Amino acid sequence: MKKDWVLTKELFDALLDWLDSDRDLAARKYELIRSRLIKIFVCRGCSEPEDLADETIDRVARKLHEIEAGFIGDPARYFYGVANKVHLEYLRKKPAPPAPPPADDSDEVEREYSCLERCMEKLTTDNRALVLQYYQEERQAKIDHRKQLADRLGIALNALRIRACRIRAMLLECVKKCIHEAAT
Repeated sequence: MKKDWVLTKELFDALLDWLDSDRDLAARKYELIRSRLIKIFVCRGCSEPEDLADETIDRVARKLHEIEAGFIGDPARYFYGVANKVHLEYLRKKPAPPAPPPADDSDEVEREYSCLERCMEKLTTDNRALVLQYYQEERQAKIDHRKQLADRLGIALNALRIRACRIRAMLLECVKKCIHEAAT
C-alpha cells in the first residue's frame, strides 16, 4: 500500500463535492462511509482497520478525476469496491498467523467448550439460531445456505454478514471473559 502519497486539501474538497453539493451533507456522508469502511475491515479481522479505511479513501481521491464524470450511482459503493481490493492486498501482505498450540490439555478444551455453551445460552433465541445457521455447511453450500437465510429473514446478504459478525464478536468477548474467570 502506498504510504508516500498525501491527501491534499484540494483533493479532499473535490471528494466532498463528489459526495454531495451541500457541504454539511457531504461531510456526514464522508463520516458514514469512513465508519462503514472501518466496520468492514474490523469484521474481516484486519489488525489496522482505520489505516485500511484511510488507504481506501486516499485511493478513491487519487482516482476521482477519472471516475467522477462517468460514475453513476451512490459513491459509497465505489468506496466499498476499492475496500475489497485493499483488503485483498492486506491479505497478501499479512504474515501467516502462528499455529495454535497443540491441544494436550483436555480439561482446558472442555473448559472452552463449556464457556462457549454458556455464552450461547446467554444469546437471545433469534441470535442463537442465526449464528448456528450462519456457520453451517462448507464451500458453495455455505454460500447458498447464507443466501437462503438472508431471504428467509428478509434482509440483504451484507446485513446478514454484519449481524453474524456482531454476534460472533459478542460471543468471543463472552468466551474470553468466561475462560479468564475460570482460570482465576
